[in-house]
Amino acid sequence: MLSSSWLLEASGLDCLGTPIVYSPVKADLAGNIKKIRAVYESHPTKFKTLKNILEVEKEMYGPAWPKTGATLALMWLKRGLKFIQVLLQSLSDGERDEENPNLIRVNALKAYEIALKKYHGWMLQKVFSGSVYALPYKSDLLKALEKGKEVNEEETLEKIHQFLAKATPMLDAIYDMYAKMNAELNYKA
Repeated sequence: MLSSSWLLEASGLDCLGTPIVYSPVKADLAGNIKKIRAVYESHPTKFKTLKNILEVEKEMYGPAWPKTGATLALMWLKRGLKFIQVLLQSLSDGERDEENPNLIRVNALKAYEIALKKYHGWMLQKVFSGSVYALPYKSDLLKALEKGKEVNEEETLEKIHQFLAKATPMLDAIYDMYAKMNAELNYKA
């Protein structure tokens, strides 16, 4: 069964194929997780929740906030998680290229368009457009999500659906928190 720990661990990107193509993304997500975890671990009673972290950092960093610290790391992490969420939702919904139904380019491009494209400059957008050709087949991705076991596509997609039913509200809550705290930045990387 897919679990929330799968989504939160940057190793989930191992399922996306060619390590050389996606290793910078994996490293970025892992780095963001590490930054947030370090802030939490520095004072667990003070930073019980992500909201506590943002509130304390807002006061601590003043005008530099939200462009620094765990606030910035969480902003990029939530965007990466949104990409994964939309990709999985698109697969779960059965969206596909009718001419190439075992390719996941359509799903990845949709996820990129929704989650990341507006935050990337021209060069990163072109890099992503090229990287979709290194994505695994849908069947290989589903097998990787099941830790290498042979899969029944319908059953695995149902597990993804169940996982998303639990994970999506958590991610939505983080997006809502950023909106309410006016912490979202729209600059391009």
